[in-house]
Amino acid sequence: MNRLLELEKVTVRFGGLVAVSEVDFHVADGELVGLIGPNGAGKTTLFNLITGVYTPTSGSIRFLGQEVGHMSSSDITGMGVARTFQNIRLFSSLSVLDNVVAAFNLHLKSGFLGALWRGNAFRSEEQSIREEAVRLLEIFGLAETAHAPCRSLSYGDQRRLEIVRALATRPRLLLLDEPAAGMNPTEKVELMRLIQFTQERFGLAVLLVEHDMKVVMGICQRIAVLEYGRKIAEGTPAEIQRDKRVIAAYLGEEVTDA
Repeated sequence: MNRLLELEKVTVRFGGLVAVSEVDFHVADGELVGLIGPNGAGKTTLFNLITGVYTPTSGSIRFLGQEVGHMSSSDITGMGVARTFQNIRLFSSLSVLDNVVAAFNLHLKSGFLGALWRGNAFRSEEQSIREEAVRLLEIFGLAETAHAPCRSLSYGDQRRLEIVRALATRPRLLLLDEPAAGMNPTEKVELMRLIQFTQERFGLAVLLVEHDMKVVMGICQRIAVLEYGRKIAEGTPAEIQRDKRVIAAYLGEEVTDA
């Protein structure tokens, strides 16, 4: 598989604090990869580096072979990288449908003047976007709530809507930041199905940060482990479960050679 995302020796410092240190990592096209580690390991910082929130102090971040480490978040999104957040960030004052339409507007071709004058081309494009947004909501079982305020949805459906909104930016790579946070066991099982469905239906690569090991081990093809900003292990779920460094990182045990 072709490498979609590549990180090489990526480091970021905040003053004297090294939050991420010389991380090498990649995600291949169509792959579902997990990124795990104890609290404070640097997982969300790595997401913020990939999506342009932070700029690396050193190292290289490439997407589709192009250096993106110093690009803006909006430009990286336009290239095909979308993310969700640990804390749901929907537009609470908008309807379910309008939350999705707002994300589609990233790809409006009419531009500012077209929106200002609302000519025939703009209205046609706007109608096409609304129809596409409705189709996405239908795929994810949210069409019946299209005109309801998004804050009226259940927690699980808000998470579902957040994924739909991310898909509306037409990504090649979808980053999910702790999507199971706050979910009960039944919702987590449904979430696992949803992530796998999304990956397969839309042909995406998915990078998942998650604390729930049942979710990570249940769906990820490959897993990388961070501790104190460094990558300490990488492999299949079975390999990671047996890795002494990973066990030590999670359980606080000292690693000794056999």
